Parts: sequence; C-alpha cells; structure tokens
Amino acid sequence: MKSLILLLVVAALAGGGWYTWKQKQAAAAAAAAANARPSTATLEKRDIRFAVSAAGEITPSEQVSVRPEVNGKILVLAVDLGDEVKKDSLLFQLDDRDLQIEKEQRETSIARSRLNLEQSRRDFERAQQLRKENLLAEQEFETARTTYELAKNSIEQGQKELDLTNDKLRRTRVTAPFDCTVLTRPVSVGQAVSGSGGFNSGTEVLTIANLSDLIINAHINQADVGRLKVGQEVEVTVEAVPGLKVVGKVERIAPQAVIKNNIKGFPARILLKDVDKRVKPGMTANISIPVASADEVVAAPLSAVFTEFNQETRQVERFAWVKEGDQWTRRPIHIGVSDYFYAEVTSGLQAGEIVSLEDRTKEAGAKSKEATPATTGRPAGSSTANGARSSTVTARASSPTTR
Repeated sequence: MKSLILLLVVAALAGGGWYTWKQKQAAAAAAAAANARPSTATLEKRDIRFAVSAAGEITPSEQVSVRPEVNGKILVLAVDLGDEVKKDSLLFQLDDRDLQIEKEQRETSIARSRLNLEQSRRDFERAQQLRKENLLAEQEFETARTTYELAKNSIEQGQKELDLTNDKLRRTRVTAPFDCTVLTRPVSVGQAVSGSGGFNSGTEVLTIANLSDLIINAHINQADVGRLKVGQEVEVTVEAVPGLKVVGKVERIAPQAVIKNNIKGFPARILLKDVDKRVKPGMTANISIPVASADEVVAAPLSAVFTEFNQETRQVERFAWVKEGDQWTRRPIHIGVSDYFYAEVTSGLQAGEIVSLEDRTKEAGAKSKEATPATTGRPAGSSTANGARSSTVTARASSPTTR
C-alpha cells in the first residue's frame, strides 16, 4: 500500500514538473515570436525625404571689437552688457581735457602767426617799394621776402596741427557703426586705455554685434558637400530652443577642404535672417540639407531591396522577392529616391503587394526542383523557373540613394 502511494506521489510530481516545463517553453516561444524580426512587409505609399545633417556654431554676421583710436581715460561709458544700441549712438567717451588745452595752445599759436604774417607782409610791401626806387639793397629785400614766406608757412603749419588736434578730439567720442547689441564690456569708467595705433592694437573697451543677422559656421563632410550649393535653403534647428525651426541660406562654401575633429570637410557659412530672439551667439545648431524628396510614392523597406551584379550586362541590378499565392517570385525593380529606411519603387511593384525582407533564393530553388523532373537536367547557369539568373553577388541595399 505504501509503495502504491509513493508511486502515485512520484507520478504526480513528474506530471506537474512536465506541465510547468511545457508552460515555460510555450511562454518562451511566444516571447521569441513577439520579438522576432518581421520577415515580410506590405508595400504602401508614403512621402520620402532624404537630407544630410551637419552641426555648427551660431555666431553674429557682424561682430566688432571696439577700441579707441587715441590714448585716454574713460570719461563716459554710455552702454552696458546686453544693451541694444542704434547706429551713431554714443558708446563711450574719453577724457579730452588735455586735448582741449592743446587745442587752445594751437589756436593761440595761429593767432600769433597771423600777427607776424601781417607785420611781415607790410615789411615786404615797403621793401618792394624801396627796391623799385633803388633805395634798398638786394640782400635786405630778399630777407624781407623770406620772412614773409616763412610767416605764411607758419600759419599753414599751425592750421594743420590744429586740424590734427580737432581730429583727436572727435576720436574721443566713439559711436556705434551699426545697429548692435553689446556682447562684452571688459573696462569701467575711469580706466586708462591705449589707442589702436599703440601697443597690442589698443585696449578693447566693448564687443558689439548685429544679432538681427546671425550665421552658422558649419563643417560639411566631403562626401556631402557636393549636394550643397550657394543660395540653397536649409532647415536649421537649435538645440537650446526645443521645437524651433529656422530657415537658413547657404552664403559661402570654402573652396578648400580642412580637417576638423579628424574629419575632412569644407567650411560653410549659413545665413539666418530675422531669427527668434531666443537664439543667441554661441549656441549649437543642427543643419538639415535636403537632397531629394518624393511625395505619395510606392515605398519598399530597404531590407526588401536586393542588389546583384549581372555578369552578362556588366551592370548592377535590383530585385525584390514578391509573394504570389503561396510562392515567392523574384521580380526586377527600379528605385528612385531613398532615405535611411525606405526606397521609392518606380517600376516593378505596386502598393499592397507583400515583399520579403529575407533572401528567398534557396526556398525558390527548392520548389523549382520539386516541380522539375529529375531527368530534365538543366545546364549550370541557366534560368530557373522563377526567372532568377546566375549572378556573382547578391546583396541587400543598405544606404540611401537618389535617382
């Protein structure tokens, strides 16, 4: 009796273990089926957009380091960081007291020279009259004339020195050369600064820029630069401003390649006009360069497009495996615009047809053998029942192409 009960317990445990194992196997199979890569796809119509991406830094189109032309001390600093300034508005002014004193001295010197000129003119006219009457020696006459000429030259020299001093006075007042925004202000009121003609090209007082027109300095890969041309419009997104899209225009493309971050490419300048106020210099921008597009076209996944090299025609041909009934048929196709996922099918396929994402050559060959008597003996390299020809290479399309 005890042996029978023991046998029943063992049998129950074995049955329970077997049932649990089967449940786990079924669950694992279901999970694998759910995660399995699809092997077919149904063709549908869609829009295809292929664009090349590049990144760049946003900078002002016009940026100026404002430095005084003469030495002096900052007397007035009319702007500060972030101020928007109109053209010809005052940026800063230097202390001009020394130059004002110099100007007064120049004017006094000119007045004295005018008095000397008037005196030397009267002396020269008297000498001329006496010379005509032979009452004055030749040497004294020449001396009077020389004194008169020197007096005239003295006034001209004094006037030039006064003009130079006035010019320096005008340069103590620095105004905005265009509508701008103050980016930096490294000095303060009362600080002594040197002119641009002095040591190290002078002291930088301000940095200003026109933020209405911004540019992007981008590095375009040498493989993509051929798709870019001057005047072309590109789409720009700014990482710091989510959702904002700006249209830019290609303004310049460098004629020579440079290496940046170990990538050979061509510097390009993209112009942005009337951009959002949230866009600031120094932000990173992503540029989308449109290459090709197609609207409402029959599109096949790239994994459904296969490529082979035809030895007879010496050309690369494309084909797809199309489901016809319960069989897979190889069909030649032509593709147009493609992106990284889909390719436009210009001929060979229709919307709604089912294509294979896997190569069906072996499966189609096996069915062909079943349908062909063993005594037929097809020559090597001849066409199969589904029209497949012998080829040296068969590969799946994996990169975007254009017409």
